[in-house]
Amino acid sequence: MKFRLPTSASVTVLTAALLVSGCSSGSDDAAGGGAGGGTSELTVWLMRDSVSAAFQKEFTTAFAATHPDIRLKVQIQEWDGIGQKVTAALASNDAPDVIEIGNTQVAQYAQSGGLLDLSDKKTDLGGATWLRGLAEPGAWEGKQYGIPYYAANRVVIYRKDLFRQAGVDPTAIKTRDQWLAATGKLNKGDQQGIYLTGQTWYALAGFIWDEGGDLAVQRDGKWQGALDTPQALAGMEFYQRLQALGKGPKDADEANPPQAEVMAKGKVAQIIATPGGANVVTEQNPQLKGKLGFFPIPGKSADKPGAVFTGGSDLVIPAASQHQDAAYTFVKELTGDTWQKKLALAMSYVPNKTSLASAVASDPGAAAMAAGAAQGHATPNTPGWAAVEAENPIKDYMTAVLTGGDIKREAAKTSEEVTRAMNSAS
Repeated sequence: MKFRLPTSASVTVLTAALLVSGCSSGSDDAAGGGAGGGTSELTVWLMRDSVSAAFQKEFTTAFAATHPDIRLKVQIQEWDGIGQKVTAALASNDAPDVIEIGNTQVAQYAQSGGLLDLSDKKTDLGGATWLRGLAEPGAWEGKQYGIPYYAANRVVIYRKDLFRQAGVDPTAIKTRDQWLAATGKLNKGDQQGIYLTGQTWYALAGFIWDEGGDLAVQRDGKWQGALDTPQALAGMEFYQRLQALGKGPKDADEANPPQAEVMAKGKVAQIIATPGGANVVTEQNPQLKGKLGFFPIPGKSADKPGAVFTGGSDLVIPAASQHQDAAYTFVKELTGDTWQKKLALAMSYVPNKTSLASAVASDPGAAAMAAGAAQGHATPNTPGWAAVEAENPIKDYMTAVLTGGDIKREAAKTSEEVTRAMNSAS
């Protein structure tokens, strides 16, 4: 899944000359661009705002200087409606050669047989240190189809001045119990210790994963909702305690109203969001510029941060690509260490490997994300999960519990709804 950024209606096409060399797959491309030594054209779909124009220019210029035998055509796609467009492209005889897709979307395209199996390339691509939250959803039935591209996840955005006034040291918050205690000190009068809505279900998922549970599990080839397990119930109970330390609406998610706008009003000490939310806060209230900080969502114990949902993108190669060697070289370069470091700094992303976390040490928000990303997870890796998100009974479950419903009864009912949705879509 991608953390979507604002889009526009236009599609930009940038063409640059790039070379591809030294790959082998089942395509007709040879190391020099083709058996006749000519130029191949490689079509790549990247998503709107996943990279800046400056980064794209730097990458294509550098790649062109090193590899002159491939002509690269980058087409910028919009997130709205991209699912149908990718499905149609994979079923055609004229598919692009590389596509950026949301990490949790890989399974549905792999299931159709439309993607190239890249399992034998994992070692060459440094797969041993890939972020779990990108790598796992990029695989389907034991084969790797999606190559981790970049990641983003939620952190705690906090008010430095309010923490200081309350005598709370954010660097000392390493566990969930410490977080609760600190948030309680901050929750005084008309000041909210944390603004957390009742339906921020990605945050709930992290607490469930921390407990060793999951949203759904696979048993005997069938997916089943798992919100009624002891581990998942413990995660919801923690959410309930944390949510009570503020005035977030129990029947809404973080977008209704936008939580950054609520924080900008000056009476909120913390929110859970991607670091970019801090920019929205200061745009709404310039007086808060320089007063916001970041730390990873705390874990159950001090030895590691809390689990988080990892959003972001993978790169895939359609099975119908006529230039699979060229496509692989493009993927290898863009996901390799050199360009991952540059991309992370340019876009405040988390690099695709845990071994590259130090690349964003100078960016406080990205550094907090990278620390959390090491404990990253994704939603259940099955095409049927899309049906769950479309209905989203988890949101209703959270509201029911927070407004006094019996947690075990509501969890059992929601697990049944998740099970039905997942299997009806398969």
